[in-house]
Amino acid sequence: MSDAHAHSVAFVRRSEIPPAPPPTAETGAFKWVRENLFSGPFNTIMTILGILVVWYLLSGLIPWIANGTWEGDDIRDCREILQGSGGGCFAVIADRWPQLLFGFQYPDYLRWRPTLAFLLLFVAVPPALFVMFLPRWTLIATAIYPFVAYWLIWGGTLLAPLMTALALIGGYLVFKQVEKRGFVQGLAAGIVTAVVILWIGGFVSDAGSGVLRLEPVESRAMGGFMLNLILGTVCVSLSIPLGIMLALGRQSKLPIVKGFCVVFIEFVRGVPLITLLFVANVVLAYFLPPDVNFDLIIRVIIMITMFSAAYIAEVIRGGLAALPKGQYEAADSLGLDYPQAMRLIILPQALKISIPGIVNVAVGLFKDTTLVSVISMFDLVGMIRGPILSSTDWVGVYWELWAAACILFFTVCYGISQYSQWLERQLRTDHR
Repeated sequence: MSDAHAHSVAFVRRSEIPPAPPPTAETGAFKWVRENLFSGPFNTIMTILGILVVWYLLSGLIPWIANGTWEGDDIRDCREILQGSGGGCFAVIADRWPQLLFGFQYPDYLRWRPTLAFLLLFVAVPPALFVMFLPRWTLIATAIYPFVAYWLIWGGTLLAPLMTALALIGGYLVFKQVEKRGFVQGLAAGIVTAVVILWIGGFVSDAGSGVLRLEPVESRAMGGFMLNLILGTVCVSLSIPLGIMLALGRQSKLPIVKGFCVVFIEFVRGVPLITLLFVANVVLAYFLPPDVNFDLIIRVIIMITMFSAAYIAEVIRGGLAALPKGQYEAADSLGLDYPQAMRLIILPQALKISIPGIVNVAVGLFKDTTLVSVISMFDLVGMIRGPILSSTDWVGVYWELWAAACILFFTVCYGISQYSQWLERQLRTDHR
């Protein structure tokens, strides 16, 4: 074939060229680093400064942890072991961890009871938090847990929490029966029924005080991180329904109901929590009869619950205000009364909008439980500031104890935050 004829024939490829991989700088970690850390002069400078700060912090933190010791009976033993290496004296945690968790007055041989109550918490909480994935009958574990936990931690006869449970069940059943005549009448009938059953239960508990009886433990023996968990769990659980009622009451058309809710919310939100705790510790006793001994933990639970409920009420009120008016009109067009409209249409949407705010209040509430140390309740912070640091064995040890407290609180608060983010993703109805 001549050269002229060869150049006149077109070249036709019979197979496709395999796709070439993208450039290294346009994919994977290289792309992320280039776009997020070194995308411009300002970001490059801030990245370098951030790396220097992290390096400075880790250069002091890592040797403090790596060279630390968990052995020793006091600070003098730690100093002999460390020999100026700059490590931490973590022996104080190994020596005082029972006090950090349970306080110094809870009997040693009974610590299995709060430990068991804490473990049962992981059985009772999932049915309520993951109700969309678990059968409804598993909520029975959530319902009976508060009464079992009270019996385990405080002891006494099982009849006392059992009668309380029967009072709540009886009040609820009466409420559902009378609710057909009116919500207010049903609520009043339910409350009266619960009070009567509790009054009868007092005599039954006294008569059967030896039935399934555990050794009683007084409230002043509660301490350590156990006290923070008790206050945080109980107050968060009670403040959410109370906050919902306050938010609905503030939007009520009844002047008395609306006025009471407005005054309550504004007054409680305008008073520091530490003031309410002092009221619970000192002032509240003056309003009680001389023979009445109102448990301090119950008084503190009431004050913290009122405080957090006022903030949650404002968060939920914002969620209610964010709903378009058409949702209320849709409920009216379906012929629903006020309780049905709120339960089926309004509140589910408002609570979904309010999830970040409610979680923010819950996290702040759990951290604020450390304020009980100012009224001589030895929670985790109170134990560190009081019996541990004041002892001659561990005088001068600060960072190790506070680091342990930070880890405990961060673990709980981070778990709450992650659950809220997961719940928001599960309830998302848009397509973004």
